[in-house]
Amino acid sequence: MRNPFRYFKTSPEIIRLAVMMYIRFPLSLRNVEDLLHERGIDITHETVRFWWNRFGPLFAKSIRKRRVELRHYSNWTWHLDEVFVKINGELYYLWRAVDHEGEVLEAYVTKRRDRKAALRFLRKTMKRYGNPDVVVTDRLRSYRAAMYVIGNPGRQETGRWLNNRAENSHQPFSVKKKRGHVPFIGTSTRGNRYVSRFFRLIVSVPIILQTLL
Repeated sequence: MRNPFRYFKTSPEIIRLAVMMYIRFPLSLRNVEDLLHERGIDITHETVRFWWNRFGPLFAKSIRKRRVELRHYSNWTWHLDEVFVKINGELYYLWRAVDHEGEVLEAYVTKRRDRKAALRFLRKTMKRYGNPDVVVTDRLRSYRAAMYVIGNPGRQETGRWLNNRAENSHQPFSVKKKRGHVPFIGTSTRGNRYVSRFFRLIVSVPIILQTLL
């Protein structure tokens, strides 16, 4: 396999550190530039942006492949939830699935939150991770309708506080979006690519930062 860092003078550890800091914490590109400068690493915020666009998908793909191979996820209980996000001034829905330990399994952006969108999201997640024993959702009827199509409506659970695990897992993205640190996305397709990288990387950031800092 060809080394993706072959033509870069900066060490792979520094590149990975910069990308992970930008993902894990509510930092702007200039904040990451300042923090690295304090550690004697002289780069610009545009370099951080380039590294994020160049290596973000690579890191996310590597993490996803390793988690699937080693089964670092659980089919015991899944928590599903959706939130409103704005992309280029238009309203979209960010769907997310996490397991009972808070590990992010899948993230997906759609224009609607009807049965068709819920079904697409569930099939996408189950294709990669299999069928869960229990699916915890809010009271959105689209989930129930989609699970009837799949054939496992008896595995769905709803409750006032049962889905707090999924609600809390939205916070890193929501804080970054509120502070204006999410880049211009433009379309739902680009939005899917961004959130897929973001949530796939944020799962393993604490472990990677412990080895690099």
